[in-house]
Amino acid sequence: MQTNSTEPYNPLTIALHWLMFVLMVGSYTFIELRELFPKGSDPREAMKALHFMVGLTLLLLVLPRILVRLSSSTPKIIPEPPAWQHSAAKMAHLALYLFMIVMPILGWLMLSAAGKPIPFYGLELPALIGEDKELAKFIKEIHETIGEIGYYLIGLHVLAALFHHYFQRDNTLLNMLPASLAHRLRIDQ
Repeated sequence: MQTNSTEPYNPLTIALHWLMFVLMVGSYTFIELRELFPKGSDPREAMKALHFMVGLTLLLLVLPRILVRLSSSTPKIIPEPPAWQHSAAKMAHLALYLFMIVMPILGWLMLSAAGKPIPFYGLELPALIGEDKELAKFIKEIHETIGEIGYYLIGLHVLAALFHHYFQRDNTLLNMLPASLAHRLRIDQ
C-alpha cells in the first residue's frame, strides 16, 4: 500500500524510472535512425529489430515498475503544489503507464499480423494473432499515431519536472534523482 513520506523515492523506484526512460529514448532513437538507411538494408532491419526488442523490454519491466510504485511510499512534495497539479500528475502518470503497456503490445500484434518474426535478444517470440496484412496496416497506423503522441507525453513529463525544479523550486525532481546527484543539486540551489 502506498503511503506518503518525507524521504525521496526508494533506490529501486529511481533505478526503474531512469532505466525505463533510457529504454524509451532508445526505442524512439532506433525507429528514427532506421530512416537513415535504404528500405530492406541490413542496418535498417537491425534498427527495427532493436526498436522491437527495446519495446518488448519495456513491456517486460512495466509490471515490476507498477508493483514497486504501488508498494513504495511516495515522497511529499515540499512546498506542496496546488491540488490541480496533483490531479494532472496522476493523469499524466497513468497515461505514461498505459503508453508503456499498449505500445509494445501493439508492436507485437503488428508483427504477428504481418507474419513477421518477433525478435527478442536471440529468441523469436510467438505470434499473438494470425497473419492478416490489412489488420497489420491498421495496427501500424495506431502504433505510429500513439507513438507521435508519446513524444508529447514524454516531453510534457520532462517539462513538468523541470518546471517544478526551476520555477516552483520544490523537491519533485530531486526525489527522483539518485541520492548523490540530488545532493549536488540541492547544494547548487
